[in-house]
Amino acid sequence: GESLPIDSLSTHLQLNDGLLRLNPLRFGLAGGSVGSTLMLDGSQSPMQGAIDLNARHLKLKQLFPTFEPMRTSFGEINGDAALKAHGNSVAALLGSANGELKLLMNDGAISKNLLETAGLNVGNIVIGKLFGDKTVKINCAASDMAASNGVFDMRLFVFDTDDAVINVDGTIDFASEKLDLDVQPHTKGFR
Repeated sequence: GESLPIDSLSTHLQLNDGLLRLNPLRFGLAGGSVGSTLMLDGSQSPMQGAIDLNARHLKLKQLFPTFEPMRTSFGEINGDAALKAHGNSVAALLGSANGELKLLMNDGAISKNLLETAGLNVGNIVIGKLFGDKTVKINCAASDMAASNGVFDMRLFVFDTDDAVINVDGTIDFASEKLDLDVQPHTKGFR
């Protein structure tokens, strides 16, 4: 379907004494490719898991086909993840994750209202609500997160738009399902 832009899938699946390996696990996704290896060891309690993943050339307009601002985007996402975890559910696995996650995006789009809200620019938020939202081009965005016991620490998280550079510091705690983020917009002009 259009909301799940997978055009190919291939894997080699092995199951031996409760140890499930998908090596390799490859997707053709949104005009790009995702290559990964996945391991889930159900012979241990709690279950142990590991994933190594690399995503290359995922097209934003194909990845978000129902999000109108992305329809004119020529941007791509590239990323890498290497995570190990334990638990008997997706929530438990995320809540115990250790490793790292890196993403790089170029030529995307973001809601101007979202950008103004990040900078708490109340006047422009009100104008946007009254007269409609606009799309702001994202020149690039980069993220580098380290995970330790389900807490993802922002080593780097930055958006660069024509209007501002937005830095995000802090943590995402999947174990307690809490965000502790400091969003700091730095405008490129007089506002």
